[in-house]
Amino acid sequence: MPRYCFVSRVRTDRLQEYRRRHAAVWPEMLRALHDTGWRNYSIFLGDDGLLVGYVEADDLAASQAAMQATDVNRRWQEEMALLFADGGKPDENWRLIDEVFNLDDQLAAVARDEDR
Repeated sequence: MPRYCFVSRVRTDRLQEYRRRHAAVWPEMLRALHDTGWRNYSIFLGDDGLLVGYVEADDLAASQAAMQATDVNRRWQEEMALLFADGGKPDENWRLIDEVFNLDDQLAAVARDEDR
């Protein structure tokens, strides 16, 4: 399954609010993410506001489009927008980062080479 990493920035004066809201995400939002193909989704937040996200999805663009079509996502994004440094909808201000190393992939490649 394809892996995706993204970065964004949370306002430093809103870090605690961001952490609080993500400690108890609305159950409807959790179900919508799952139902639209988001897997193994994690968000990391630094004290300087740097947000790093990781998600696996068969097709991230399709999963994002499916989420954008839900009412729960519209409501969540409206509330969360106040916490982000870049303004706008948080889910539209991501910057995707290229994966350059994955331990499991490289170990699998080594094992295949050794089996030859």
